[in-house]
Amino acid sequence: MKTSKVVIAGALMAAGVACAQSYPSKSIRFIVPWPPGGGADVLSRIISPKLGDVLGQQVVVDNRGGAAGNIGAEMAAKSPPDGYTIVFAYAGTHAINPSIYSKLPFKESDFAPIIWTAEVPQVLVVHPSLPVKNVKELIALAKAKPDQLSYGSSGSGAMNHLTGALFTMMTKTKITHVPYKGGGPAAIALLSGEISMIFGEPATVVQQIKAGKVRALAVTSSKRALALPELPTIAESGVSGYEVTSWNAILAPAGTPKDIITKLNTEINKIIVMPDMKQRLIDNGFEPVGGTPEKAADKIHSEIAKWAPVVKAAGIKVD
Repeated sequence: MKTSKVVIAGALMAAGVACAQSYPSKSIRFIVPWPPGGGADVLSRIISPKLGDVLGQQVVVDNRGGAAGNIGAEMAAKSPPDGYTIVFAYAGTHAINPSIYSKLPFKESDFAPIIWTAEVPQVLVVHPSLPVKNVKELIALAKAKPDQLSYGSSGSGAMNHLTGALFTMMTKTKITHVPYKGGGPAAIALLSGEISMIFGEPATVVQQIKAGKVRALAVTSSKRALALPELPTIAESGVSGYEVTSWNAILAPAGTPKDIITKLNTEINKIIVMPDMKQRLIDNGFEPVGGTPEKAADKIHSEIAKWAPVVKAAGIKVD
């Protein structure tokens, strides 16, 4: 009997090794639960060609926007756990949405973390017509004109919605929230003057900042961003204790073979520290993290716990 168990265990181990060695044998779908043009799309399109090169198969970005990332995440959760579907994970979808949506179409256990890719400080950016040069002037204007200024977000309950909600709570201002279907559409609305400001990911707004099409006032992180070191933090600018940093990860459907998870984790860890890739990430506002799948899982757990009380205090609920 013991001999049979050993033989079976050995066969399973050999099958797992063979699976990892032959993987991938076809293209991999990389679901991005947001429209083209936002930070998620930018990061995915930086990483996917290089990942395709090292794996020897094309990694195809599949944008599936809507419902604050829930549509794409649900699609990934219900995909076969064979290593041929991976999904872009974002703080809003995987840490905030569980507290906002009463009927979330997926749960944390539906996914197998691959890697925590990057931290993402957000940037407070205003339309150039707004007569403010810094955060203190913005707060003063917002207090003088309650509900007359507006900020856009990637959708109700998205990270940049919470970022704005926390800002208005801490500054005791009234600024109207306008949800869009992704960071790209929100940035376009800002450029057209449809809204007053956004708390945007650098990848979405850095080119417009450099071109002078929008005015950056500060970053939301506790320390200055690597991509925009000249900008002060919001805390430095007078809102003591304010700090919001988004994060990105890559997940697979739960049940994806561990050997495949390990292979993907190993290769992506190598990619994000390659000098040219690391610089591209930083230039677009992504601060590379990397590490084990367990590190990514721990980050998701801690973020769910962090944002639940903020969501409750802000009274945000989407059914």
